[in-house]
Parts: sequence; C-alpha cells; structure tokens
Amino acid sequence: MGRAFKRAAVSQCHPRMLFALLLPFLVMFFGAILLLWLFWTPLTGWLAAEAARWDTLNRVDEWLLAVGVFSIKIWLVPLLACAILLPCAGALGLVVAAIVVMPLVLRHIVPRDYPGIAKRGRHTLAIGLWNAVWVMAVFALGWLLTLPLWLFPPMALLLSVFWWAFAFTLILRVDALADHASPEERRLLLKRHSLGFWAVGGICSLINLLPPAWIVLPVFSSLVFAHFGLDALTRLRQESGDTVILEPPRLP
Repeated sequence: MGRAFKRAAVSQCHPRMLFALLLPFLVMFFGAILLLWLFWTPLTGWLAAEAARWDTLNRVDEWLLAVGVFSIKIWLVPLLACAILLPCAGALGLVVAAIVVMPLVLRHIVPRDYPGIAKRGRHTLAIGLWNAVWVMAVFALGWLLTLPLWLFPPMALLLSVFWWAFAFTLILRVDALADHASPEERRLLLKRHSLGFWAVGGICSLINLLPPAWIVLPVFSSLVFAHFGLDALTRLRQESGDTVILEPPRLP
C-alpha cells in the first residue's frame, strides 16, 4: 500500500496527469454551480420547514436568542443544504474519474511501470458504468438518510469518512482491475486484497477532509488504486507462473 501511494505521487507529477486534473475539477465546479442554482431555494425552504417542527431545535434556538447569541436556524439550514449538495458534486467528479480518467491513468502507468502485464478484461465499459451507478446510488441514499446523525458529535466526521471511503473503494478498485484482470482474477484479487483496498479508500477519504485536496484527489486516488491493483495482479500472475516483466517506476 505504501508503494502504491509512493508510485502515485511520482505519477501525479507527470504533466499528462497534471493536465488530467482539469476534467474532474471542472465537472465538480460546474456540477456544484448547477446543483446550487437548481436546488438551493427549494432545498433550504424544505429544510427550514422541517427544522420548524423540531421541538428540541426550537427550544435551543429560543434560548440562544434569549441570551443574545444567534439563531441556530440561520446557520443550520444553509450548512445542511451544502452538506447535501456539495457531496453530490464531488460524487460526480469521482464518477468522471472512474469512467474517463482511469483509462487515461492506465494508459499512462502501464507502459512505464507494468509493461509486461496483458489485458484480459471483458466488457470493461459496461462493468465500470454499472458499478459507478449502483455505488453512487447507495452513496447518495446513505448520505441523505444518515444526515440527521450529524447532529450528534462526532458522527459528522465518522459518517463523512465512512461514506467517502465506501465510494472511493467500491468504484475505483473495480475500474483499476477491469481492463487487465480476467473476471476470475478480479474476483480473487478483490477477495484477497479487500482489506488493502478499503485501507487505501479510507486514507483517500481522510485526505478528502482537506478542501484543497478536492482538486487533486479524483486523479490521485485513481493513480493509487491503479498502482495497488496492478501490483497485486502482477504478483498474482507471477504466483501462477505467468511471465511478467517488473520494472521500477520511472520518474516523470
């Protein structure tokens, strides 16, 4: 896992991978603008109406106003709206990274770091699309259903890390292997290295807590998962007697 992050850092410095940062960033940026423009007013209106029904929240709000602090509802409703809409934009960027950026990543790193590895994947586009759709559907539904738990510290932090680790892991581990691993190899690797893939997704999720990292993370996480998955595939084929040429990663 450490080797995967080290190789990903080297690969990320290549001009081609730096240029690849633009696509998911633009998708996230314009996706956030579109979502805020379309859903901000109806969403904040609905949240304000729901917040008015929460007796505990109303009592806390009245107490804060009585002591001259501030109204919690003024801050809570916009924060909740952002907590719903902005992750959706980030999820769009991750889907773009999985479907569009991952092939660019593989075309960049395979000739340099895994030149002897053969392509044995089948129906890779269909597999990637279906995997991205169901994972994002579960991510969006789970994120919305667990939002009320954010009111109880430290659940906001824990749930955010969990759901992003879920998205990173279940989307990118499949796309990292789909092109080069046969279906049998992919199933074996996902089972054998399940903990490793989840650890990589968890680390990417922790990095995701830092807003500046949002710009580089869709591509960098794709690089990490690609290096981790292809390294595991290389070793699996060596175990089975396949001839695979291993070369140290080249500097950009």
